[in-house]
Amino acid sequence: MNKNLPSYYKAAVIIVGIICFGVALLVNSTQALRWEYLVLLAFAVLVAPRLSLTISRSNLILSFSDSIVFLTFLMYGGELAIVTAFVEAVANCIYLKRRGVESARWFILFNASLASIVAAVSFGVFTLVSSVLGLDPARTTTRSIVTTLGVLSLTQFLASSTFTSLYQYLRTATSVWETWKKRCLSISLTQFTGAGLAGISYKLINYADPVMIVVASVGLGFIYMSYRQSIGEVNDAIGQVEDAEREKAETERERRVEAERHAGQLTRSLQKEEMTNAALRKSEQDFQYAALHDSLTNLANRKQLGDILRKLIKDYKGNPAISFHVLFLDIRRFKNINDSLGHTIGDKVLMIAAKRFVRMLTEVDHVARIGGDEFAIILRNLSTVGKAQKVARRIFRSISQPFSLSGNRISITVNIGIAPCDAEYNTPEEILRDADIAMHYAREKDRGVAVFSKDLRERFLERARFEMDLRHAIERNELSMHYQPIVSLQDGHLIGFEALLRWHHSEVGLIPPVKFIPIAEDSGLITPISVWILGETCSQLAKWQKISAASKDLIVSVNISGRHLETNELVDDIELALENSGLDADSLKLEFTESVAMENAEHTINILHQLKKIGVQLSIDDFGTGYSSLSYLHRLPFDTLKIDRSFVNAVGENGENSEVLQTIISLAKNLKMRVIAEGIETVEQLNLLRNLGCDYGQGYLISKPKPVREAERMIYERPNWLPFDGIEDYDPSRPSSVDANLPVF
Repeated sequence: MNKNLPSYYKAAVIIVGIICFGVALLVNSTQALRWEYLVLLAFAVLVAPRLSLTISRSNLILSFSDSIVFLTFLMYGGELAIVTAFVEAVANCIYLKRRGVESARWFILFNASLASIVAAVSFGVFTLVSSVLGLDPARTTTRSIVTTLGVLSLTQFLASSTFTSLYQYLRTATSVWETWKKRCLSISLTQFTGAGLAGISYKLINYADPVMIVVASVGLGFIYMSYRQSIGEVNDAIGQVEDAEREKAETERERRVEAERHAGQLTRSLQKEEMTNAALRKSEQDFQYAALHDSLTNLANRKQLGDILRKLIKDYKGNPAISFHVLFLDIRRFKNINDSLGHTIGDKVLMIAAKRFVRMLTEVDHVARIGGDEFAIILRNLSTVGKAQKVARRIFRSISQPFSLSGNRISITVNIGIAPCDAEYNTPEEILRDADIAMHYAREKDRGVAVFSKDLRERFLERARFEMDLRHAIERNELSMHYQPIVSLQDGHLIGFEALLRWHHSEVGLIPPVKFIPIAEDSGLITPISVWILGETCSQLAKWQKISAASKDLIVSVNISGRHLETNELVDDIELALENSGLDADSLKLEFTESVAMENAEHTINILHQLKKIGVQLSIDDFGTGYSSLSYLHRLPFDTLKIDRSFVNAVGENGENSEVLQTIISLAKNLKMRVIAEGIETVEQLNLLRNLGCDYGQGYLISKPKPVREAERMIYERPNWLPFDGIEDYDPSRPSSVDANLPVF
């Protein structure tokens, strides 16, 4: 059956019904405006829908709609009965919809149209029958009224039931006859009851006096209320029966569900037990895997690496021909990746590095992540250390290939330490320790790859001891300051001093700066030491400036570490040192090496400008040895440029190899900077620098760095440092390389 037939049927009913309504309204438009009819129509719209009675568990609804239609027919004719049927159906549908009755699309219009069609059919049939039977047109006799109402009610019942059965057939393909018997036969009561009520009402209106109408109305009202109460009681009883049936059905359903639930629980219990056993087996496997593997890279972890090394050490002791080499690797400056790009990117970098390590190895080799950015590799079946170095260098080159990650171009390098197998090793920790020592040496010397030796171990242990002792050097009063004079090369007067740090170890003695300064840098101790230096030098200079009028303009130069420059506390530390000492800011000169200043140029520029606001002087140290960018150099607010000693020492006795000096001095002058030359050790170097226009100088020719008391004595005794004839401090026979490579402190 065509699925669209019910829709077509609805559309046809609506169109025909509207036509019937329109034609009936046009034919009796004048009579439809009479007040008596309008009162009846208002009763049909406002009151009648609310008087309907519904019997539970049946399709029977006792309403007054049919009574009003029949009464209209008796009083005003068939045309207005069609109009009344349409309007009353609209009102009744709206009332039901407001009471929450679910309705399909076009529910109101379809029912109203169907009511007008049924009324029109009833009117047509009645017209035909009345002409055949010769009924009284005026309907004044009881026989005529009864016959009229009988024909109308019977016709309306047959028409409405036929339309309803036909629609049900089109919608569900149910037999018309079956539908008519089950659903339509019971509604005949409403038509016939309505016809009887319409006849009584018609008689009262036309033939009874007012008293009789009132008495009849009151009686009918009591009958209606009694009937309504009876139907309500019937509905309540039916509701109780339905509730009891529902409770019984619910009880039976619950029992059935309970039985099914118990059966299901038993089944699920068996399944759950099986799943639990499987999960336990998998968890055990996962736990074993997690205990031996790194969760990020899926490489072996430190424990698994230790197990492998323990077996290899045992096998090597039994058969020295079974050789192996351990590589200890860490990623350079990995912390910068985490700090600048975030830990998520950092984790991905570690994963990429791990994959590259694996690709470079054979099946018998092992790679493990032992923590943070540190990895270890076991190379097997390599007969010599040289072959292990070849593999290590290949890994170094491979890991250095740049790659893109989340829109960032990243390039990483590694430090690799190699520890060959040796009979002295008894535990994995020992060979990993030595590979780690070699890795630190490779990082310190920037070699990329380094092989362990016992000398390296001794140096490492010494370094570890120095780092531990350096942490307590300040509180033990082992640190002291030496001061090297800085003089004017034009008139020889003292400008100030460069403050240089010395460490006199209580057991070892004097430790050269080249040994302990890198340790302080790597361990982070350089920052608290720098704060101590600032406090000591500022306080000392403040005292010296009070000696005489000639010393009140002395300055002190303090070297600032790159680690200290990276922090945000540098400006605060300098302000605190000046405040505690009472030293004028322009008496303090801060020296930054060229490499440190250019490492993070934008950050350096920002910090230097903050320092200039304080009023301190700024100097760029070791100029020419780093990787200066002239595009940044002119933006750095330096007051002084210090020429590195290597360019001064390169000058010959007759002034040869002085081109670089000339260039640097000319550049500084163009940038409006003063120039200091360090490492002046010969008179020829001094004369050349003076001729080139260098402003200031320092070096062994002028004076070695002096302790506080000797420096103070020189302030009193040596108002002029030039010429050098007969000066006791200058000793040409003394090797010039003693302090030639001193670091910045």
